[in-house]
Amino acid sequence: MRKSPTLLLAASLAGMLLATANGYAQEQQKPAEPTGQELAFNNAKGNCLACHMLPGDPKAVTNTNIAPPLVGMKARFPDKAKLRAQIWDATKANPMTVMPPFGRNLILTEQEIDKITDYVYGM
Repeated sequence: MRKSPTLLLAASLAGMLLATANGYAQEQQKPAEPTGQELAFNNAKGNCLACHMLPGDPKAVTNTNIAPPLVGMKARFPDKAKLRAQIWDATKANPMTVMPPFGRNLILTEQEIDKITDYVYGM
């Protein structure tokens, strides 16, 4: 039995619409990528608030003084790459530091380090 061109076209269009709808639904279910601030505040990731005060961010609620406050970072690190290197592995600049080597120990991904660097650099 021969199928009509109209029926084939309708079936093809229905298949394409279904595939598009499924792709859209999957995209909508993806969790949003965390921001640098979210990573810095997350105690399973950057956890910057455990040691640093961030006086430039009203959401940063902490009263710790273990490490220097993250303020005036552009003045302290005119070369943003040096700040990133500090976050990646602070032991290179100070072997006695208590700051974890977030990159070397794979605590944070390269993209997460970039996001935290951008966030902290704005302090």
